[in-house]
Amino acid sequence: MKRFLELIQREFKLFFNNKVLLMLFLGAPVLYGVLVGHVYQQGKVTEMPVIVVDEDNSSLSSSFIDMLSDNESIQVAKVLPSLFDSKDVAIQYDATTIVHIPKGFASGVQQSRLPEVTVFVDGANTLTSNTALMAVNVCAMTLKAGIQIQSQMKRGVPAKVAAQQYEPFKTTIVKQNIRSGNYLYFMLPGVLITVLQQVLLLGLALSFSSEFEGNTFAELVKKVSNPIGLILVKILPYVLMSIGILLLYWAFGKYYRMPLQADFGRFVLCTFVFLLAVCFIGVLVSMVLPSQLKSTEVLMVVATPAFILSGFTWPSSLMPGWVQAIANVIPSTHYLRIFRLLFIQHAENYHTNKPLIALTIIMIISFVLAVAVLWWKIRKLKQADKQQQVKV
Repeated sequence: MKRFLELIQREFKLFFNNKVLLMLFLGAPVLYGVLVGHVYQQGKVTEMPVIVVDEDNSSLSSSFIDMLSDNESIQVAKVLPSLFDSKDVAIQYDATTIVHIPKGFASGVQQSRLPEVTVFVDGANTLTSNTALMAVNVCAMTLKAGIQIQSQMKRGVPAKVAAQQYEPFKTTIVKQNIRSGNYLYFMLPGVLITVLQQVLLLGLALSFSSEFEGNTFAELVKKVSNPIGLILVKILPYVLMSIGILLLYWAFGKYYRMPLQADFGRFVLCTFVFLLAVCFIGVLVSMVLPSQLKSTEVLMVVATPAFILSGFTWPSSLMPGWVQAIANVIPSTHYLRIFRLLFIQHAENYHTNKPLIALTIIMIISFVLAVAVLWWKIRKLKQADKQQQVKV
């Protein structure tokens, strides 16, 4: 036990002596947490600038512009008399939407000629353009309803009856899970979990490869020749430091007032399996590729697209089968599903069984392969020592 603790202490010294790894492992979670948190701190897309081209200058067009101004998602940045230079003005005001009210709009409505309001949408940013387009559409539909009800009332139809004729049934929309529509609650956890996986993989990429390159592996084996014990020595410091990073993430959640209610015991179990799965992959690659540079490069290739492949932002069912197969090998894919089920969808624990089993399979396979490769490395080293002793 004393030797085991000495080796753990040695691993911590190796970690803190590597300034680059220290900055990466401890600095990246803090940097990404602050950076992403403040980027999405507002949470909802509001007051998106839109440009209105009013060629009609009627009371009806003015009412439509007032309705656009009253919508919280958009704000009328500029009202222009014509479409001339409207695109340049939209770029100037960073507006994704131009609403064109044609000449003769009011008279056309009064005479039932169906005048056309054109909405030009810049699709360069899908999120902002869709938000602005939906807001303009809501205002247009509301104005249409008001015009139709007034038209019915002018024909002698009572207001209550006219409203019922326009709306034969009601639609109620109930927002579930992230009811506030706060984008921060959705984005921040996914990014931070991916960052945790990335710093773990990059840190453990150097675990055994640094020993091979520094010719200290033989010295390490003399102290602990059991492959399981050696793997535990390497991953335990990172597991302990990961707990600190997760506590930091919890503090970020409190600071940004995120709703983080879930079964704590289930979350701890899933997190523990996730950390072990990532650590075993890291040490496995570090042993298979004894070069620090090569092992780091390979694990960077695995870690970089993890968030995109996870299905957290884009449904994995819409991805090609071979892409899904790659995603299912990455631990964060299943852990992000567990996080979404527990914290966002507030699902029952049994709903997390499938991703937890997948994580467990990754953990076991990685562990068995890591033990087998390390056993072979130790055996090869001992055989080389025996041959050298015989020669002497």
